[in-house]
Amino acid sequence: MNTYLFVYDLMQFCGHSWIFTNMIIRFMTFGKGLVMRLCQLLSILEILHILTGIDKSRLFPRFLQITERIIVLFVVINSQEEVQGKYIVCVLFFLWNILDVVRYTYDMLARMGIYYLPLTWLNFSLCIPLYPLSVLAKAFAICVSLPYFESFGTYSIKLPFPFTFSIYFPYVLKMYLLVLFVGKYLIFRKLGLNTTGMPMATKNPNQCS
Repeated sequence: MNTYLFVYDLMQFCGHSWIFTNMIIRFMTFGKGLVMRLCQLLSILEILHILTGIDKSRLFPRFLQITERIIVLFVVINSQEEVQGKYIVCVLFFLWNILDVVRYTYDMLARMGIYYLPLTWLNFSLCIPLYPLSVLAKAFAICVSLPYFESFGTYSIKLPFPFTFSIYFPYVLKMYLLVLFVGKYLIFRKLGLNTTGMPMATKNPNQCS
């Protein structure tokens, strides 16, 4: 199973490194990027890893992190072409990828029992300032998308008579913003962030991402 997890971490590392490198070189957003979508879809496997016991990470924080990324990427950004060119999307993807490049690098080496102190410190410490910033970036990206959902009526549903019922998607996104911040607060409470920079296990169950 360590070999499988090593290969998985390697694939995620290569994907996020490719995105990160291109963003640095070309300073462009990747709202339509195939690699970004593939990496986020592939991350669903991490939930299965936890459920089957081959990964000792905590299920609740990882589930929230993966589902909210998929919602923001596929529902908010990918569905609105006008949003994809916004600078906040570039900032959000930058934060996601710098966190993931460090995390998957650390995980790959940890599978082999290799711990580099600077990388270990970076893995456990980098998320402390960047994780809250990514939450704000996600919230801002949703706020930026609201006028487009209001104008185009994307995902809004109005049922015909006799069902006098409708779903106005911008209201759903506003409710999701509240859930986003509450969920992040709960994650931070559950994580109990370790800032000592010392490896606790091959896969730290308290790691944020």
